[in-house]
Amino acid sequence: MKAPIAIALLLSGSLLWAQQQKTMTTNSGAPVGDNQDSLTVGNDGPVLLQDLHLIDKLQAFDRERIPERVVHARGVGAHGFFVSYGDQSKYTKADFLNAAGKQTPVFVRFSTVMPFRGSAETGTRDPRGFAVKFYTQQGNYDIVGINQPVFFIRDAIKFPDFVHAMKPSPVTNRQDPTRQWDFLSLDRESTNMMTYMYLDSGTPLNYRQMDGFGVHAFRWVNAQGKVVFVKYKWTSMQGYLNTNPRTLAAAFLKDTQEGTDDLYREVGKGNFPSWELSVQIATQEQLDKLDFDPFDDTKIWPESIFPQTKIGKMTLNKMPDNFFQETEESAFAPGNLVSGIEPSPDRMLQGRLFSYLDTQRYRIGPDFQQLPINRPISPVNNYSQDGHMDNRETHGEYNYQPNRAENTIAENPAFDYSPIQPDGPSQQKPIRIKDEYRQAGELYRSVSKQDQDDLIENLVHDLSQITNPDTVLAAVANFYKADKNYGTRLADGLHISVDQVATRAAAL
Repeated sequence: MKAPIAIALLLSGSLLWAQQQKTMTTNSGAPVGDNQDSLTVGNDGPVLLQDLHLIDKLQAFDRERIPERVVHARGVGAHGFFVSYGDQSKYTKADFLNAAGKQTPVFVRFSTVMPFRGSAETGTRDPRGFAVKFYTQQGNYDIVGINQPVFFIRDAIKFPDFVHAMKPSPVTNRQDPTRQWDFLSLDRESTNMMTYMYLDSGTPLNYRQMDGFGVHAFRWVNAQGKVVFVKYKWTSMQGYLNTNPRTLAAAFLKDTQEGTDDLYREVGKGNFPSWELSVQIATQEQLDKLDFDPFDDTKIWPESIFPQTKIGKMTLNKMPDNFFQETEESAFAPGNLVSGIEPSPDRMLQGRLFSYLDTQRYRIGPDFQQLPINRPISPVNNYSQDGHMDNRETHGEYNYQPNRAENTIAENPAFDYSPIQPDGPSQQKPIRIKDEYRQAGELYRSVSKQDQDDLIENLVHDLSQITNPDTVLAAVANFYKADKNYGTRLADGLHISVDQVATRAAAL
């Protein structure tokens, strides 16, 4: 008789929960059917502009703060140059990669992600932004990346929620690990990134001694229209210098903005930092053979399958003359592309293409690209006009196309986007292969014993601050699912029953 009573109580509790639950709506009050997956053309097709919930959500998010950047508020920039190692025209029409020794000016902005503009850099367990603007002969090209090869989420529709959870509480105005891990423990695709983040590389001491990654895949297209896919990596030529559980406190007390101070100090002394740029190159046929989604930005492409190919070197040799006009007003966007480089179907990238340009227009103004730090070195010819701070020198009657002007502006079909064949009807579904845990387990097993020890200590320190026991259990279960030893060590460190963790992990 006890079982039916228990079932009845369970059902009545579920009904009560359903009655108390509120239906999510758009800002206009329309009910939302799916808040986790963008509307795409088939599995690997582009995200549709008609996904009004996605667009409305991103637009509202982009306008949440003024004038500080919503993310990457604390940063430092530097000028330099990039030198191509060879001719990549076999793979891409991109002008700055078509000859060995070709030099392109660059501006780089390093940053922390979540803290505010005046916050500490040292000791923050936070991704470091690694954004590079190439001033090429055919327009500006931005690689807007971070110091880790993967990201927390795979769909841009989740980005506002992710940032809300990581930012200070709307009640107490402080970053709260209980709020952060409430999101992360439920967002199981973050398990791989959180493993990267809690290794000692998650707290680099400065910006010179860390790598950078483009994270997303991009399409490279050559003059004949042939397509390959690439992922970018910047490899530090200065080696690496991270804090760890034994040195973090002392580093924080010594200088909370060592990242900024170090770059000004070393460049000022003539110790110009440099990074080699490499790419992993893959054909669509090779990607189709993988047992995970190659356009899922929570995953790496294994170097055993897609080795790194070095294509150039970047050197930073000059600090800004004016911090605000160069570092603060610099505006990076994955949508700043050049001919021969195009987006992949990566859903996070697809959302960033819109969101970054939109947020820069909101933050700085509609004509932000006319500011010296953002202005291309190539001529700008189009019929855009007016707006705040427009200072283009435009002449004549013709501000439209087509027209009969003697010296009109014309398109050039050589710079068209390459065609994309949709693989199915529009849909709003998760990616085909999620596989949230395997790469996190592989990463844990690949690092040294000391790195594993530091990873466990770093995680135990932060997870022990969470006030909700179920959140802690769920978080540890995710890591247990990735690797039993990984989860067991966390459970032991947090004094949680391993049997409970195993049971929770088995249900995932």
